[in-house]
Amino acid sequence: MMVGDPRAPARQVVRSDDATRYGGCLRFQGERRKIAHRQTRKPRRDALENRDRLLAAAKVVLAGGGPSASLEAVARRAGVGTGTLYRHFPNREALFHAVYRQEMEQVVARAEALADADDPLAALREWLHANVAVVETKRGLLGALSVVMTEEAKAAYSDLSRRLTAALNHLLLRGAETGRLRRDVTGEDLLETMYALCYAREPGPDWRRQVIRRLDIFLDGLRAGPGRGPPDPP
Repeated sequence: MMVGDPRAPARQVVRSDDATRYGGCLRFQGERRKIAHRQTRKPRRDALENRDRLLAAAKVVLAGGGPSASLEAVARRAGVGTGTLYRHFPNREALFHAVYRQEMEQVVARAEALADADDPLAALREWLHANVAVVETKRGLLGALSVVMTEEAKAAYSDLSRRLTAALNHLLLRGAETGRLRRDVTGEDLLETMYALCYAREPGPDWRRQVIRRLDIFLDGLRAGPGRGPPDPP
């Protein structure tokens, strides 16, 4: 067949604007795949380590309050820049809830680990003393970060609260069954008393020692013995 023969099939001509449009679609789809990959891949080890350092630094720097309690001080103590801090925690509320949830998870895990202790009263004393430090951290964080603990925010910790109350009830029940603790005390009683004593005093250098002293008095009152607990029903 001769060149220029009218019987020859016409070649498909791709215009430059079509090529650009087609190529643009490919580039767009490629970018979407890259973004999806970045969103689903696991954080790098160094990013996780930076986050852990920031949480540890926040507990030390912010819990004490005062003029030196700032986000910049947290970043310096963690050995990272403020940009790294804000990549992990875009605002003050995010930092507070990350630190507080970590603290609460440790509090719950400690209570669950002590639930079958041989000496329930000693286990309660150990747990309460450790939890006083958590309350101190929480108060310092709320003040330093100017965060308000709303009811909606509290609801986010309801799962941990249920686990904590269940572990304390189990520990108290075991103590009552062995005759070491009163039978009329619940996990809710324990938590309400602890928080009441913690928030009855303003923060200060002697705050933790005084709260622990009063908690020890309360714990001594939990011991089972003659004349303790509600009277037997008639």
